[in-house]
Amino acid sequence: MSTNTEFETLRDLEGTQIPSGQKSPVPKGTRGRIVQALGGSYTVLTQDGYMLRIEGRDGDAIGQEKIDGPNLEGLSVEEQIWAQLKTCYDPEIPVNIVDLGLIYGCEISDFPEGGHRVEIKMTLTAPGCGMGDVLRAEIERKLRSIPEINDVRAELVWEPVWDRARMSDAAKLKLGMF
Repeated sequence: MSTNTEFETLRDLEGTQIPSGQKSPVPKGTRGRIVQALGGSYTVLTQDGYMLRIEGRDGDAIGQEKIDGPNLEGLSVEEQIWAQLKTCYDPEIPVNIVDLGLIYGCEISDFPEGGHRVEIKMTLTAPGCGMGDVLRAEIERKLRSIPEINDVRAELVWEPVWDRARMSDAAKLKLGMF
């Protein structure tokens, strides 16, 4: 959800700079505005002009709730995977990566001893976006949280080139592209 809530950090924490993807310390007492709270993270704009992604587990440090993941109870492994992927957001766009059309492939294979391997092929809206490795790591972390999954690989690909036609109708509506 988009917001414009002001904050002052209550403790030291670490954020991820947008769009570079670099980790950045955020000292106690930093002031700013929360501009987006989606998918288990907060996008904030600090008083110094930095745009940062703050993980949901650090919500308390900016005076907000800690954000947990989706309820996956009763879902098949594939449904759990897609539910988790839909909690991944580009921090500058209020639409999840599935509806943006950034997921090009999701292959699930079984290990003989039990469990699954998941291979994701994904792209970005722009090749120069520094958040690619951050989003890839987020996907891998969230999918590894599913108990039945033993191995996850998310790969950034650039072909075919992403365009707006890959977006869901819901994403187009949200971004005013209808």
